[in-house]
Amino acid sequence: MTVKISNKIVGYRVKKADPEATQEQAAPKELQPIQMNEYIERPDFLLGTTYKIKPPIAEHAMYITINDILLNEGTDHESRQPYEVFINSKSMEHFQWVIALTRVISAVFRKGGDVTFLVEELRSVYDPNGGYFKKGGVFMPSLVAEIGAVIEKHLKAIGLMESEEMSETTKRILAEKRAEFEASHSTATNDDKAGEFPPNATMCGKCSTKAVIVMDGCATCLSCGDSKCG
Repeated sequence: MTVKISNKIVGYRVKKADPEATQEQAAPKELQPIQMNEYIERPDFLLGTTYKIKPPIAEHAMYITINDILLNEGTDHESRQPYEVFINSKSMEHFQWVIALTRVISAVFRKGGDVTFLVEELRSVYDPNGGYFKKGGVFMPSLVAEIGAVIEKHLKAIGLMESEEMSETTKRILAEKRAEFEASHSTATNDDKAGEFPPNATMCGKCSTKAVIVMDGCATCLSCGDSKCG
């Protein structure tokens, strides 16, 4: 915009640039990392993992696929977040509630934030007809609870949940206790049952596995290491 000077010029001064303003303009603004939210559009490619479960209460196996989205790829804030879940099976018996469950879980995934609470909610569902033991002696109170266990396994695999790994010392002690228990009770392990826990073991209240034995008056779980003696 042009300004007409009508008065006589009696002096002048060169205006110096503000050093702080110059530094702010020169310094590039740090981009904030993208957090998972419901407005992120689904990309054409997602990383997927499929888990197979075969509950004894169902005629056919179920295949649970969890697709993950990669946020802030190539930066220090790169993270893998669950985006959607699908459950497929030949059995149509549970079709309606399975579809409803997958849609709700997928919506929670896309909403963002801490999604680990889903694991506890799903694993707390109990079947009024009673639960079942899956392979390895782990008790599942319902089919929904086993789906929750799969989601927990996946969240641990991508680093959203911490995995409670036993130390090598604890594993060695449990192996020694198992060998001593089987020797004292003359428990012969068949090839068909190799890797399973003693048949007369009881249920662990912590990991829901039939792996608790009593030795010297102390109940110890051979699966997770939980012990009543500390």
